[in-house]
Amino acid sequence: MSFMAFQGSIELGIIYAIMALGVFLSFRTLNFPDLTVDGSFVTGAAFSAIFCVGGYPELGLAVALLAGGLAGCVTALMHTKLEIQPLLAGILVMLGLYSVNLKIMGTRANIPLINKTTVFSLLDGTPLEEYAQLLIPLAILIILLLLLFLFLKTKFGFALRATGDNAQMVRALGVNTDTTILVGMALSNALVALAGALLAQYQSFTDIGMGIGMVVIGLASVIIGEVVFGTRSLMRRLVAVTLGAMLYRMIIAVALEMGMPATDLKLVSATLVALALAMPVIRKKAGYYKRKMTAQGFGQGGK
Repeated sequence: MSFMAFQGSIELGIIYAIMALGVFLSFRTLNFPDLTVDGSFVTGAAFSAIFCVGGYPELGLAVALLAGGLAGCVTALMHTKLEIQPLLAGILVMLGLYSVNLKIMGTRANIPLINKTTVFSLLDGTPLEEYAQLLIPLAILIILLLLLFLFLKTKFGFALRATGDNAQMVRALGVNTDTTILVGMALSNALVALAGALLAQYQSFTDIGMGIGMVVIGLASVIIGEVVFGTRSLMRRLVAVTLGAMLYRMIIAVALEMGMPATDLKLVSATLVALALAMPVIRKKAGYYKRKMTAQGFGQGGK
């Protein structure tokens, strides 16, 4: 892999790591299969593009964060108040966001940001200008990682984590699980939308279809990170998720360097997720066959 391809995969991996933290909150922490991600990702990118065109890229990130949180609240309320299944609630909000995102973008399918001021312009004229696309997302990721860790260590954070493990037990302790789900889903989609906003400014365009498959990418990052780097403590899990996103992007970069058509990337993503999900079973079966072969070897030796 060339140095430019390696650097690009790390830069994209950092941006996708922010999204992966959001997916981690919904899928792993809350045990909430949320498909809103595909829509809220584009919502963040759409607001980011509109504010970049207006000359306010930093404000675009803030508005994207709020808009993503609002989308997550809608999904959570549909589940908790209207008793719609989590999967279906996410699908409904995702579908609704397609039209909302088009309206945000002025009914245009894409918005180019070439020669527009972005957050990466903050380092223009400094010795670090060349590394702006690496350092700015990295700084944002580290801040979010620390804030999320501190939040999940609070009393409310413990209640939120417990809700995903056993909601009935948490309710029995007098905690309003509707509130924990609402806050958790808001935070999850806020992070996803922020990642979309950063990606739009990174690649200098926003497209209405850029959110397709983002939930799979997020899941791949989470699962790969957990399998490769472990989940012994909360901080280790959070760091594993971020490293999983970077590792995922590096795998994709290697696939492209080997000549794989870009049209096959979704297939690669789906395959990676399937393999990562099946890894516990694969390890179990491999251990079983290893013990079986060892026992057969001892048996033959005994004879």
